Amino acid sequence: MRLVVAGLGVQGKKRLAIAGEDVVATVDPVAPTAKFRRIEDVPVETYDAALVCTPDEVKIPVLTYLLTHGKHVLVEKPLVAGSNTELVRLRDLAKGHRAVCYTAYNHRFEPHIIRLKQALDSGALGKIYLAKFFYGNGTARDVRNSAWRDKGMGVFPDLGSHLLDWTLFLFGRPTVEAQVWRNDCFENRASDHFHFGFRGSRPELDFEMTLLSWRNTFRCDVFAENGSAHIDCLCKWGPSTFTLRRRVLPSGRPAEETETLNCPDPTWKAEYEHFLGLCAAPSTNIDNDIWINGVFESVRRSLGTAGPG
Repeated sequence: MRLVVAGLGVQGKKRLAIAGEDVVATVDPVAPTAKFRRIEDVPVETYDAALVCTPDEVKIPVLTYLLTHGKHVLVEKPLVAGSNTELVRLRDLAKGHRAVCYTAYNHRFEPHIIRLKQALDSGALGKIYLAKFFYGNGTARDVRNSAWRDKGMGVFPDLGSHLLDWTLFLFGRPTVEAQVWRNDCFENRASDHFHFGFRGSRPELDFEMTLLSWRNTFRCDVFAENGSAHIDCLCKWGPSTFTLRRRVLPSGRPAEETETLNCPDPTWKAEYEHFLGLCAAPSTNIDNDIWINGVFESVRRSLGTAGPG
């Protein structure tokens, strides 16, 4: 597979390192190490696919160009648009040209998220009552100093998009509208602390994210009829722990199984291999983006915030 990496920011450099010798060209309008300044400058016959790691506002035109030329595409999350019509058009372009259009959510490949998915699918926990997620990092100052990141809804599309993708992966689409419970701008122009969820869904979902967690923190707690499941930390921040507890009736200390991983982040390589596999039988996950974009738009309206992202 001959690949182009478009965008040499933080994510693009990660993708470049993973793809290695598969990369035949790099594109970035300002990075001095990039071979080309625009995707249109790369001869179309020299590559098969692209890893698109650009700012959000240019993703749609870049994807349109690539899909029109039948190129497989992995694009960094979130894939947002002014309206879902634009995303439907991308989906149709991908299908019409038999090209992959895959929005990358590397956290789906987190080992303990996969284990949680297996525990849920097994039915061992019984009825799922409530899932609570906290995702925080300490990047508020980095975001504020960025020329393009500290705007729109801030932390919500950045980290909240992962939470919404996990919702689809673990539980399916909620049947109720998202509700916003807190939206704070403590240090940044755009939101740096956000708390929202789906009250009245089954299970109920409670999501909190922030750029003000000076020690990077991830926590997931799932409470259910027959027990509970808990994830403490992502592998990239390690060690990461998964705990499964089995309820004792009528009450008492539950039996529990715990697994701890202390390893480098495995998700980028796993997702890249997943993308290569998709290229053998082209498909798209844009239907997920359409739902996520709809949630963004609903929240945006409730906050009175203009524009995608």
